[in-house]
Amino acid sequence: MKFTLSWLTDHLATKAGLDEILALMLKAGLEVEEVIDPAAKLAPFTVCKVIAAEAHPDADKLRVCQVETVDGMKQIVCGAPNARAGMTAIYAPLGAYIPGLEFALDKKPRAIRGVESQGMMCSTKELEAGEDHDGIADLDASIPMGTPAAKALGLTDPVIDFEVTPNRPDWLGVQGIARDLAAAGAGRFIRTDVKKVAGSFDCPVEIKLDAPEACPMFAGALVRGVTNGPSPDWMQARLKAVGIQPKSLLVDVTNYISLDQARPLHVYDAAKLRSTIVARRGKDGETLDALDGKTYKVTPDMCVIADASGVIGLGGVMGGASTAVSPETTDVFIESAWFDPLTTARTGRATGIHSDARYRFERGVDPQSCVDGLNMALALILEHGGGTASKANVAGSIDARINKVTFYPADVERLTGLVVKLPEMRRILKDLEFDIEDAGDAWYLLPPSHRFDMEQSADIVEEIARLIGYDSLPVTSLPEPAGGRRAITTPIQERVRVSRRVLAARGFLEAVTWSFMAKDDAALFAKHDPALAVANPVASELNYMRPSIIGNLAVAAQKAANHGEPGARLFEVGPIYLGDGPKDQRTVAAGIVRPAVQRHWQGKPAAYDSFAAKADLFAILEALGQPGDRFQVGVPTQPHWHPGQAACLKLGPKVTVGHFGAVHPGVLKALGVDGPMFGFELNLNALPQMKVKSTKTKPVLQRADLTPIRRDFAFLVDDAVPAADLVKHATGADKQLIVSADVFDIYQGTGVPEGKKSVAFEVTIQPREKMTDEDIQGLMDKVVASVAKGAGGVLRG
Repeated sequence: MKFTLSWLTDHLATKAGLDEILALMLKAGLEVEEVIDPAAKLAPFTVCKVIAAEAHPDADKLRVCQVETVDGMKQIVCGAPNARAGMTAIYAPLGAYIPGLEFALDKKPRAIRGVESQGMMCSTKELEAGEDHDGIADLDASIPMGTPAAKALGLTDPVIDFEVTPNRPDWLGVQGIARDLAAAGAGRFIRTDVKKVAGSFDCPVEIKLDAPEACPMFAGALVRGVTNGPSPDWMQARLKAVGIQPKSLLVDVTNYISLDQARPLHVYDAAKLRSTIVARRGKDGETLDALDGKTYKVTPDMCVIADASGVIGLGGVMGGASTAVSPETTDVFIESAWFDPLTTARTGRATGIHSDARYRFERGVDPQSCVDGLNMALALILEHGGGTASKANVAGSIDARINKVTFYPADVERLTGLVVKLPEMRRILKDLEFDIEDAGDAWYLLPPSHRFDMEQSADIVEEIARLIGYDSLPVTSLPEPAGGRRAITTPIQERVRVSRRVLAARGFLEAVTWSFMAKDDAALFAKHDPALAVANPVASELNYMRPSIIGNLAVAAQKAANHGEPGARLFEVGPIYLGDGPKDQRTVAAGIVRPAVQRHWQGKPAAYDSFAAKADLFAILEALGQPGDRFQVGVPTQPHWHPGQAACLKLGPKVTVGHFGAVHPGVLKALGVDGPMFGFELNLNALPQMKVKSTKTKPVLQRADLTPIRRDFAFLVDDAVPAADLVKHATGADKQLIVSADVFDIYQGTGVPEGKKSVAFEVTIQPREKMTDEDIQGLMDKVVASVAKGAGGVLRG
């Protein structure tokens, strides 16, 4: 919304300058986006006098002018056809920036066809002060030399552009802005009651409302014998200042009232109307040739204005070309109606039309402004275009608001901490045009018709606090909580945070992919569930909620490889979906690596494989306080993992907490991804809650004074027995003394029976006190017995 400072003073008696007005706007909640001050913009430009103008010796269309300027006598080469001796023009000195041309003059004189030019004389278009570009500005000779260009062109009025919040449609009129600024203390609001225009004959245009829910009120009047010439200069100047190009009196009047009063109007050429005007719902098959030159399809959920010829306008959005006014229009019918905001918004979205009328109606126009807007338009048209007006024809009505708001003045201090005196509260509410009925502890307020957002005492409190100024709110710190401040996170939030930090520290890059994927791709990871299909996908290939993150990460890794990053290590911690129930969403930490084949003079470096993926997975578990030895490793339970190069991680026989290893080649091929790829998934929801430590202080270091003892074992076990089972039972023989058991060999072949394998591992014993050979042997016997009992292992000879 734009307005000029002088326009504001039509409705606000104030002594405040521009800076003070801007400060009060900010205080009142009107967020200023830009201030265009022509005096500052055109500061380098001044009025000059052309003393002589002679033809250029080497160019027929150029003239060499001797110009009297504020910088003395200057020689300027000019190509304007109207350049002549004795004229008054606008001088641009060397180095000046020409806004209309978007370049700056050189700081040194420039030779044009061999003749030096010491500046420039400008057209109004080059200064963005008009549309005249056929020649340089030809000013009145009475304007003194050296006068600032802005003053000479009458462009001394600053233009203020600010953002209008959706709940304040009254700010879409200069009158509404002035009302709020008066309440904020900028001055006195000038209330102007619109006078009724007494028509001299009955309006011959009949109005009918067939859709009162979409258009409950329609006021109109006819003016005969109008002259549709240019609008008055003051109106044109204001419209130009806010970016609207004047067209004709009838169009300019409607635009002016829309900006001044936030009351959209529309004018029809009465000679082009066919019988009764009807506000109704649209019909399938109808179209409108609109004023913007486009044709729009009409639907039954739109409100249209029609006559016997068909649709002649979209209610609250745009009129039709068939009834548009022209310079030849002599009889005009003026529409001042009220249209339902939701219907207007639906029509605007369906057609894609962005008009000033739609912008105002879909936010809400004052329902009591129909007749006043009509009378204001009639007065301006009759004053500047002549003619004879009919009496107003008003169809339908809108009930005035009678819902009073109970306001408790004590709520101001209770809710905001502001101490505001009762007379000041009363002044603010009076300036905002509330009717006040004082009942002591409670005031009964009747909001003005343009304020739809006033419903309860808290709304009034917000208005008073806003206009007093939020900078006046007392600053009070919250009391210190018992035990000091600390961050509160849920267990799953903490697991997400730790997982991300661990993976980033291990060289992974975090990716954020869609929570969707293609339905066919999702079938590679889990059975299809119709409940997970997206009804309104953001893209056709993202029509299913993802059951796994691995697929999206694999595609992302392939894209990275395609762009020259073949060895990208990607991870994501986010949701997957196993159903549409409230407990079917899981938070998963997943990573994937596409090993890049590297050439190096030292030989082929170790590539990322299933065991590296396992190491990354166990690093997360360790950081989360989950001991790795509590989990069992088994065959993968999900179809997208390679059955021979991947495994699952279980917590008991039923709970699977994760997977690691190679992604199935068939899955990668279906995704269009080059393999191999290795990765892991960890279901953070499936991990058990660990006991909270009583303190964050690290325990006292228990330093071992004795040298560790290491012994090797080799056991024959069934081929199906995991090596981890042997390690588990070996360390379980004595958890105090045995600190680790590390597998270093698995052998099958000569000397090992069919269906068996030999697993060799090193057991590390950390004595707490001196141990004899008999003590060590006794412990070794415990290891052999534990492995034999738990895993069926037989010690090799």
